[in-house]
Amino acid sequence: MPHSTSIKNIIITCTLLFFVIPAVDGGTTENYFAGLDKAPLNKHVKQFVKTYIQANRNNLYSIKKRSSSPFIMIDSVFNHFGLPVQLKYLAVVESELKTKAVSKVGAVGPWQLMPKTARILGLKVNKHHDERKDYYKSTIAAARYLKDLHEEFGDWFLVFAAYNGGEGPVYSAIKKSGSKNYWTLQNYLPEETREYVKKYIATCYYFEGIYNPVLLSKTKGIPYANSYKTFTDLQTIKITAKEIPQVKDETSEEKFNRILKESEESLHRSNHALHNSK
Repeated sequence: MPHSTSIKNIIITCTLLFFVIPAVDGGTTENYFAGLDKAPLNKHVKQFVKTYIQANRNNLYSIKKRSSSPFIMIDSVFNHFGLPVQLKYLAVVESELKTKAVSKVGAVGPWQLMPKTARILGLKVNKHHDERKDYYKSTIAAARYLKDLHEEFGDWFLVFAAYNGGEGPVYSAIKKSGSKNYWTLQNYLPEETREYVKKYIATCYYFEGIYNPVLLSKTKGIPYANSYKTFTDLQTIKITAKEIPQVKDETSEEKFNRILKESEESLHRSNHALHNSK
């Protein structure tokens, strides 16, 4: 059976979630937005967040109900790449977490990757097979892309802008504004890209119940509140329950790969279910 400490931690976490995390039942109340006034955002962005959540509350609630499996998997990949797990909300904005999502310009999958970008990132895209629809492989590709963009721009809002509209418009905005501060250069970006960044903030606020730049800190990123255990943590509990001996003297990468291998059937089932979601 699971270690008593693990059970205790789970019980404590669930209790905290019950009392601390505000319930979201598809509606919006004053209490739900109470923390927004303390968020480090200008009044225009705050108003956008409120309006966006109110207008999309039913759809966001529907996405949230089916987000557990994809979020657990995305968290595991992002943790492996040293990325903030809150970046997963980009997949909500991009595709509503749907593998079948296809844009008018040909972007496909939960991360809405274009064919050329996907191939550069190592995915197979041809008339017989499109790995952009594979949740696990496309998430690895997205993680690599996001990490590269952050090394290039050094600011997550600029990364979001580049992910949405390309690197060229971001460089152009930096040149025209004379600044690399997103809030300073945003008016030099296309309207669609500006709205994309605000949608991310709103989505993050909806799922987390709060928005703060610290959420995107590599060193202080915290797990999604409603999936308090990462993919690795969950599988460790499962392995212990089945009394499978732990491998000793593993590197973090070896442990990551082993757990993924042991969970292959579970991932296939989840991916099949996600593929059939509408």
